[in-house]
Amino acid sequence: MSGAADTSTPVNPPDFPQLMGHPRPLWMLFMSEFWERFAFYGIRWAMVLYIVAQFHGGDASGEKPASELYGAYLALVYAGAIFGGYVADKLIGFQRSILLGAVIMAAGLFLLASPTESMFKLGLATIIVGNGLFKPIISTIVGKLYAQGDERRDSGFTIFYMGINLGALLAPLVTQYLAKKIFGIEDMPAYKVVFIASGVGMLLSLVWFWFGRRQLKGIGLPAAHQTGMRNVSLVLLLGVIIGIPLFYALLTIDATLLQYILMALFVIPAVMLFREGVVEGRVSRDKVSAMLLIFVFNVLFWMFFEQAGSSFNFLAEKIVDRDIGMQGLFQALAGTNDFPVSWFQSVNSVAIIVLAPIMAWMWVKMGRNNPIIPRKFGLGLIFNGLAFLLLMVALSSMLDDAGKIPFWTLFMVYVIQSIGELCLSPIGLSMTTKLAPAKLGGLAMGCWFLSIAIGNNLAGIFAGHVSGEGGMTVASAHSGYTFGFYALVGSGVLLFLIAPLIQKWMHGVK
Repeated sequence: MSGAADTSTPVNPPDFPQLMGHPRPLWMLFMSEFWERFAFYGIRWAMVLYIVAQFHGGDASGEKPASELYGAYLALVYAGAIFGGYVADKLIGFQRSILLGAVIMAAGLFLLASPTESMFKLGLATIIVGNGLFKPIISTIVGKLYAQGDERRDSGFTIFYMGINLGALLAPLVTQYLAKKIFGIEDMPAYKVVFIASGVGMLLSLVWFWFGRRQLKGIGLPAAHQTGMRNVSLVLLLGVIIGIPLFYALLTIDATLLQYILMALFVIPAVMLFREGVVEGRVSRDKVSAMLLIFVFNVLFWMFFEQAGSSFNFLAEKIVDRDIGMQGLFQALAGTNDFPVSWFQSVNSVAIIVLAPIMAWMWVKMGRNNPIIPRKFGLGLIFNGLAFLLLMVALSSMLDDAGKIPFWTLFMVYVIQSIGELCLSPIGLSMTTKLAPAKLGGLAMGCWFLSIAIGNNLAGIFAGHVSGEGGMTVASAHSGYTFGFYALVGSGVLLFLIAPLIQKWMHGVK
């Protein structure tokens, strides 16, 4: 393996104790990811609202730059995964990459608590570096728990995905409760409590993996030449003197320029993966080709799905009627009379937690009739498109006298999008571990997250377009979301049509 940590799926993984029908370490990784996602989503709901209030004086003209900064941050979080995958493969091994990433992310989250724009962006840049070392690697380890051809793999990834969404569910509820109810905070600049709580969550993830990693029975340990601390120190040093300043600079540039940079970054590892596929032979080459083509459709999915943290927040704040007659309950739980904007961020997670076991069971139960991977992706795109269809209808024919749409419409948008997400995202993680060249598993997982990065930056640009220069209006929202519907459904239908060709390239991978 050229001395690199092995990233391939083992033919015969260690004989793990089983818990609820899956290898026991899956549940340890589930909880590590839970706390990491608690930290990540703890800041997500407040970010664009905080940026507008703190750095733009609450003026609606700040919505566009806030959405673009949010999109850039999310994009770079996932773009950092490409470097993290390479570092884990070649320098420090999987387990050390996760531990180092957790430490760096926690530091970044605590930096956000300083309410100045420069420190805020420095904190975001630090989180990006840490996340790059953590996020792609823990997903790759999940794939290594199962032997090649194990039918439980897709189900295992879906369960793992539930850990992500359980953390995402609780984070907005807990952080808003701490900020408004316990501390009595009403002004946005004082929302540093949100960031501190998220930092504590990241430390819990670190502790959980530190004590639980023995269950992995050697999976993810550094290779023989990586056992010393020299490489770890080198990675930390490079992260501090190069990684953080680089990402800080990228957070300050024009969103369109950043998009070109991200696309260039995608081409480089894509070429490396394709070249390795060619070296390994025709079958590997075809698998890499199929994987990279699906990555392109993945970009489109996340471009529109990730409106949740940007334009959907402004939609909820301005155009959704959040008075649903439960003022006493909301006042007691969240310190507000209406359904809190932050709580919409948890709807997706509730839907995932409820629907994930049903869909995991369904994929297994269908057996040979299980839809092929490209068609699962097509379903994901189409369901995402149907969510935008609901917004189109609501914004054109369901407005009340105050110019607002019913609460249930945005609520159901999150639910419908969640069905699409379950068709696509956990399956994508599993697919990448199946189709990647044996020597570049971590790099392939990084490339998967880089495709999400491109989509997320496009999401910020698109959200800025929806808001326009003067803030979101019914007309601007309707125009933008109509485009989203046609783009998503059109790409989903196209993927359905070419699915047999892509499946042929997969050479039996399901």
